[in-house]
Amino acid sequence: MTAARPARVVVLRALGLGDLLAAIPALRALAAACAGSRLTLVTPSALAPLVALAEPESERIDVVGADGLRSLPAPALAAGLAVNLHGRGPKSHRLLLGAEARRLHAFHHPDVPQSAGGPDWDEDEHEVERWCRLVRALGIEADPARLELRPPAAAREHPLAGATVVHPGAAGAARRWPAARFAAVARAERAAGRRVVVTGGAAETRLAGQVARAAGLEGDDVLAGRTTLLELAAVVAAAGRVVCGDTGVAHLATAFATPSVLLFGPTPPDHWGPPRNAPARGRHHVLWAGRRGDPHGAEPDPGLLEISVGAVTAALEALSTERRG
Repeated sequence: MTAARPARVVVLRALGLGDLLAAIPALRALAAACAGSRLTLVTPSALAPLVALAEPESERIDVVGADGLRSLPAPALAAGLAVNLHGRGPKSHRLLLGAEARRLHAFHHPDVPQSAGGPDWDEDEHEVERWCRLVRALGIEADPARLELRPPAAAREHPLAGATVVHPGAAGAARRWPAARFAAVARAERAAGRRVVVTGGAAETRLAGQVARAAGLEGDDVLAGRTTLLELAAVVAAAGRVVCGDTGVAHLATAFATPSVLLFGPTPPDHWGPPRNAPARGRHHVLWAGRRGDPHGAEPDPGLLEISVGAVTAALEALSTERRG
């Protein structure tokens, strides 16, 4: 670090699963460089078990729960250094400054004078590289390839080892490939002799059930709403392959080097897909129509809809051929 090492470092990343996993290399670098300091990560409490899998640096990270950008918890107050891995500001910048951080390290925002020394935001930058670049501006080397997580203990000898995970959900409607197409892929995987399970969060049980029924799956094959985040991570780590859109489960597959077929749109994979230098990058087949759209759209993105069932099943077969080779 270019300045004297502070006694307490607070890092803000009060976002979702995929957001946290994209920031793991930057967080790792901060934890390694801040040995001897107390590093507090402010992120949703539900994500804490995944931070613990980022060994060995996780031993230096304390996780405290975030409530969005409304306030900071007591352990994050009065930090010697506050690092904003949340966004470009100004709201997140001001939250950290309002919590009496003595020094802010963040991307420059013209409405926050205290951020004037920070690097400029690059709209077309990959999310993983973006936060590594911010950390490098502190004089800390950050490797964007350090995305790997240790598989949860439950992944060893998991009853679903080798299964195909079909994850049809995504936070935004624009990123959701149609349920009928996921069902067709699930049917093809079953025809190839592979066990198929459908995953999702508690709010995605209806969608997962729709996919499972159309694919002829049994009730036990629907895991949506029935797993904790750590249990879901164990399923992904043990799986033979994962099929999903641009969502948190895609980042889990990258972190565990689980072979995957990832469907992108409207956001390009150059922003959120597996980085080119990610571990076992060749295990992840990214499908994208090549055009951007509105990530906040109320319907599946037209570019996403250009990805056919045949393209997905062909990519899955290519994974099988590569693994046999």
